[in-house]
Amino acid sequence: MQKKSQPKRAARFQRILLKLSGEALGGPQGSGIDPESVHDMASQVAEVRKLGVEVVIVVGGGNIFRGIAGSEKGIERATGDYMGMLATVINALALQDALEKQDVHTRVLSAITMTAIAEPFIRRRAIRHLEKGRVVIFAAGTGNPYFSTDTAAALRANEMNAEVVLKATKVDGVYNKDPKKFPDAVRYTRLSYDDALRQDLKVMDSAAFALCRDNKMPIIVFDFFKPHNLLRVVTGKPVGTLVSD
Repeated sequence: MQKKSQPKRAARFQRILLKLSGEALGGPQGSGIDPESVHDMASQVAEVRKLGVEVVIVVGGGNIFRGIAGSEKGIERATGDYMGMLATVINALALQDALEKQDVHTRVLSAITMTAIAEPFIRRRAIRHLEKGRVVIFAAGTGNPYFSTDTAAALRANEMNAEVVLKATKVDGVYNKDPKKFPDAVRYTRLSYDDALRQDLKVMDSAAFALCRDNKMPIIVFDFFKPHNLLRVVTGKPVGTLVSD
């Protein structure tokens, strides 16, 4: 008797942008690069690629160097931001290595030209990589100081015609106050852009949030450290907090 094949889970989104903080690559300590954490991230991305979802990733560099922190210690702000951009390239290469080891074809595109290790950012080339089934990792932020990697994520999501920005965090959504400090904190399942702004909920920094709001780009904030959560998000499960129009 022939066994019935299991139905394939349908993806809610065809093209997503995943925003990863640098601290996420640092594991429990949030600094340096933790190979186990990077491997787990790559596994979650590989899961959604098997559904045919096109994946764009923007990664931060806070686990290695943060420009604002450097400026507080005397480094000129623009110089510190460029140093932070270089840190994102290191993280992008680490993530690329982990993905390739799981047979996920990947390209790193950098906003700062460094042709020996990454391709320069060219919008049409990036879209073509996605169409060929490759994961595209954007490094070096926007290539400009004074802009965060949150802003780079919002910008690239719109440039790549992504359907949603998935902001990976260590908490399971957006709360009305810090859940680590206040046991009575309430988690939102859905928010409008205006509500998030009115309550100053810090979903993303102001420039990034304005880009998403003005272009009606939905944002889902979710716990990326729970196994298979990325798969749950892209298949439409009620995970995290949705911020939309």
